[in-house]
Amino acid sequence: MSLTPGMDAPTWPADFADRYRAAGYWRGETFGGVLRACAAAHPDRIALVDPAPERRTWTYRELDERADRLAAGFAARGITRGDRVVVQLPNIGEFVEVVFALFRVGALPVYALPAHRDSEIEYFCSFAEAVAYVVPDRHAGYDHRDLASRVKKRTPGLKHVFVVGDPGEHTALTDVPCQPRPLTGPAAHELAFLQLSGGTTGVPKLIPRTHDDYLYSLRGSNDICRVDADTRFLVALPAAHNYPMSSPGWLGVLYAGGTSVLCRKPDPATAFPLIERERITMTGLVPPLALVWTDAAAQTQHDLSSLELVLVGGAKYSEQAARRLEPALGCRLMQVFGMAEGLVNYTRLDDDVETIVTTQGLPISPDDEIRIVDDHGNDVAEGEFGHLLTRGPYTIRGYWKAPEHNARAFTEDGFYRTGDIVRRTPTGHLVVEGRAKDQINRGGEKVAPEEVENIILGHPSVHDVSVVAVPDEYLGERSLAYVILREGAEPLKSVAVKRFVREHGVAAYKVPDLVEFVDAFPQTGIGKVSKKQLRTNASADQS
Repeated sequence: MSLTPGMDAPTWPADFADRYRAAGYWRGETFGGVLRACAAAHPDRIALVDPAPERRTWTYRELDERADRLAAGFAARGITRGDRVVVQLPNIGEFVEVVFALFRVGALPVYALPAHRDSEIEYFCSFAEAVAYVVPDRHAGYDHRDLASRVKKRTPGLKHVFVVGDPGEHTALTDVPCQPRPLTGPAAHELAFLQLSGGTTGVPKLIPRTHDDYLYSLRGSNDICRVDADTRFLVALPAAHNYPMSSPGWLGVLYAGGTSVLCRKPDPATAFPLIERERITMTGLVPPLALVWTDAAAQTQHDLSSLELVLVGGAKYSEQAARRLEPALGCRLMQVFGMAEGLVNYTRLDDDVETIVTTQGLPISPDDEIRIVDDHGNDVAEGEFGHLLTRGPYTIRGYWKAPEHNARAFTEDGFYRTGDIVRRTPTGHLVVEGRAKDQINRGGEKVAPEEVENIILGHPSVHDVSVVAVPDEYLGERSLAYVILREGAEPLKSVAVKRFVREHGVAAYKVPDLVEFVDAFPQTGIGKVSKKQLRTNASADQS
């Protein structure tokens, strides 16, 4: 691995970079340049639709011009190339404007989710040394201006808070744009943004993605999904998630000259009318949502006939649920298995039905290298389950400013240890069994048990706690907190434990779904808590 100045993370060795450029994967494009080219090629085509509360549209020319003016305004306020800006916006048109404006400046968006609260946002702003934070005034009944005020007081380096809507004590985003001026944007090999990892310790790592590598993943995804100028993509999941952003996502659709339609909520009552009105052809869902849509389709009065392809990913999709989707929605299914760190796999449109419902697909690139190894790092026999390791032209070689973690997460020759247990079929398709780590995948949202455990341990009545995953037909996994009370402590109810976690300002999906009180935990031979046995016990209890 090598370390490029200003990257703050290991990057591809020169011989790999030369190979990827020679193969045409890395073309020297930047996101700002791509939007400029699209605006020149088809200026009046609709790039973006924000349907709520009143329908707004952006042509490619308008999006390009608005990004220019906003970029100039950011620059006038001292935001420069390489600066980090935490962006926490829901699925609204301003999200796309802000992101492309930052790309133009060469500043790095740090993507936060609308559900994140004080604990997560303060960490992102502090660790990334963010100079600015962009929020809505209110979203889903929550006042993000108050959150921003608290975070700003505790983060001295945070100079600006920009608000979509009523700014309160902060700066209205509408006051930022100014007359465009020439800006020294980024080079294609430089960082485009920092994505959040799921994290297994409660402290998410920052994933550094370059313009070159990420744009290649978009082109590859577009080719596989047959995205073109006629594609009308519904952004049903949070737009800041890697999956709805790039698989092929709203960025892939914009790259192809198609139209992305933003959906405020992913439930059928919100999404189905949009599919009918906007003639949506493609969308991406997580398995729990796919189940809801599958069930709702039988009762809907809305015309879903424009829908051609639904991608399902973000968590393991059960074979039984996969078999139900195509008949219910009247469209093709494509399974997606990937990670924000890079590697993405898709089933293909010409795969047979059995392959589509029983596997999680093939990698995007011929140069995606896959190893499946045992606990000792030795390659397993073909067809056997093992730990997935990967490297390639769009898989990172290290997290941002995390040398100690990188030493564990990557092999010496640059393979990323994904933490997934998989096997490979004779056709090369991957079948995912689950996660090797303790991380809980709750419907695509990642929960780090240690973070939740540390909070619960702060309760005066709690002696010890262990949080594990339990299987769930709807979410894939739910979280179960096993709690040991202090001797003589006042009895607790499960609702009190949940309330205690919620009051610590974490995202709602991190609050334990279940709480059980026990007298002791099973232990390993050397006295450690056996989470493996706890998970086994929990699965048996829930069955």
